[in-house]
Amino acid sequence: MTSLEDTTTLHNGVKMPWLGFGVWQITNGGEVTQAITTALNTGYRSIDTAAAYGNEDGIGKALQNVGIPRRHLFITTKVWNADQGYESTLTAFNTSLKKLQLQYLDLYLIHWPVDGYLDTWRALETLYREGRVRAIGVANFQPEHLTNVMQHGHIKPMVNQIEFHPYFTQERLVEFCRENNIQVEAWSPLFRGGDLLTNPVVQDIAAQHQKSPAQVILRWDLEQKVVTIPKSVHPERIEENANIFGFHLTEEDITRLTALNKGEKVFEYDPYHVTF
Repeated sequence: MTSLEDTTTLHNGVKMPWLGFGVWQITNGGEVTQAITTALNTGYRSIDTAAAYGNEDGIGKALQNVGIPRRHLFITTKVWNADQGYESTLTAFNTSLKKLQLQYLDLYLIHWPVDGYLDTWRALETLYREGRVRAIGVANFQPEHLTNVMQHGHIKPMVNQIEFHPYFTQERLVEFCRENNIQVEAWSPLFRGGDLLTNPVVQDIAAQHQKSPAQVILRWDLEQKVVTIPKSVHPERIEENANIFGFHLTEEDITRLTALNKGEKVFEYDPYHVTF
């Protein structure tokens, strides 16, 4: 992992960038289009969105305008809870594809393990077999959910996108994914920003490496072989977040950061009883 071009290989052979760009809570329209344009011009090639974010069409506009060949991009979106089910997922996929102005997706995820996710997974398998998506996976699934998918489905998830940062390390889940060759991807890798980034341990390690606290956290993700997708609308931070390939954390650094775990989430949710 020495540059933005470096990739992990999913269990089906598809290559996915280690560092991507997330767009959760970025407003549709000019804001998201500008953020995507800045990210792509900075060198990011992986973009992560979701139907629920409401900004797929703004992303599609940026993808069309920036002029980067489609084969060099890795685009992810997710089916929202209200659209889950076999036929409704196929419809939702077509809607997302149209908004993104794409012919295919690189990765399609089930956003949450709500009731009926096995029917949703069947739809993702259909899309995968038809070649309309290069890889399929899930988000926020726990070991029990993943086991259920593997027992009842025909294709094992390639990715599980989860909340992952030093305050919420989900070690049992991460280890389960590693044992089953499911790539872990971190959402909200910087937590809520201020609280984690001003933590004395994070700041101390950042000072030692002459890097920013955010760069240290993102490097912590990569050195644990976790794909990460930070987001920002500020050009200087978009560039800073991409500049994490010129240094390495020590084993002691990683241990100290991991020890910050206190089970604190960005927002409270129970993946076993999703009610939204």
